[in-house]
Amino acid sequence: MRYEGRVIKRGRAKGTALVSTNPLSFLGGVDPDTGTVLDPASDIRGASIAGRILVFPTGKGSTVGSYILLRLGTSGAAPAGIINASSEPIVSVGAIIADIPMVDHIPLEGIETGDRVIIDGGTVTVYKRDGKNTKGT
Repeated sequence: MRYEGRVIKRGRAKGTALVSTNPLSFLGGVDPDTGTVLDPASDIRGASIAGRILVFPTGKGSTVGSYILLRLGTSGAAPAGIINASSEPIVSVGAIIADIPMVDHIPLEGIETGDRVIIDGGTVTVYKRDGKNTKGT
């Protein structure tokens, strides 16, 4: 599947998708040294975002979350890329200062944990876990 979204931080990233259906807060919700999701209410609690294409609807929480993303980048535990349905300033600024490719306005229903994903500018290409790659919009 291929989707066109809005570029938040231009770049190219590829990796395995880690998909949450819940908004995510980086401050207190993600360990900045390991990239492990700590939020007890998260559907991806215990998973590591390091090197993954992190897919979630939107961010939430404190503006310090931007700096947590930067710290994740300096510790080597940042996601390879971020996809949101709708970005918000905290995650957007964090992606920009941490140099993490980010795109939004992508329908998250077409991406599942384990899918291979490529972000290239505003284009998101999804290769399904089963190896099938059907054309999206």
